[in-house]
Amino acid sequence: MKQFFLFLIILFFNSCQYFEKQVPSEKELLQKELKSINWKEVDEYPSVANCEKIADKKQRQQCFFEVMAQLIQEKLDIDTLSILYPELDTIEVKVTVFPNATMKFEPQFPKDSVAYDTIKIDSILHARLVDFPKINPALKRGLPVKTQFILPVILKEKGKE
Repeated sequence: MKQFFLFLIILFFNSCQYFEKQVPSEKELLQKELKSINWKEVDEYPSVANCEKIADKKQRQQCFFEVMAQLIQEKLDIDTLSILYPELDTIEVKVTVFPNATMKFEPQFPKDSVAYDTIKIDSILHARLVDFPKINPALKRGLPVKTQFILPVILKEKGKE
């Protein structure tokens, strides 16, 4: 009986190799993981303190965009853009939020835009768009990442001329 149990134990340890599975290499696992990541979207959009309490991802994003557009609009209201360019009622601003929470603003003009002094408008934007509240950068897999988006900013409301 002892010999039979000894034989079963030896057979058991030797049979494990028949069930051995092929382990994928590190490179294969990395490639598979990289393909599964959606690089076009972030896990969390940039945010300001006013929007932090919102749990829904889309509502939080909308809140951030509204707050940013309002802040930019307020900073540009005190300037002469609407006086210099009365026909300019809305300007699109490309906002870049960097991982270190700094921001960069670039006005976006139509390709055929010759009616505006783009350099002058750009310099006014850079002079006015400073001292923003703390921005939390976007997160991708828990790491801060650079994001860019274009905000339409209303320079003057209709009927407010």
